[in-house]
Amino acid sequence: MITAYNIRSHEFIGLDTEIVQSTNPQVIGLNGRIINETKSMFTINTENGVKSIAKSTNDWKFSIQNKDIIVDGSKIAKRPFDRIGGKT
Repeated sequence: MITAYNIRSHEFIGLDTEIVQSTNPQVIGLNGRIINETKSMFTINTENGVKSIAKSTNDWKFSIQNKDIIVDGSKIAKRPFDRIGGKT
C-alpha cells in the first residue's frame, strides 16, 4: 500500500500528479495521470494531450490517503525497477 512514507519506492504509473515547482515555469501547474515512466521521464496524460516531462527538474505533488505529498524529482530519477523495493 502506498503511503506518504514509502511513496518514493512504489510504482507511479496510474497516479495523478501535478508539478508544483520547476526549473521551467511553463510546466508549473501541469497535471494529469502518469501513464508511463522511464529513468528520467514521466509520461502524463493531461487535458491537453500526452506530455513527457523530466523527473529531476521538477517537484511533483501526489495525493495519497487524502494528504498532498511533494516529491523532489531528483530523488526518484531512477529506473522504476531500481527504485521499487530499493532504498529511498
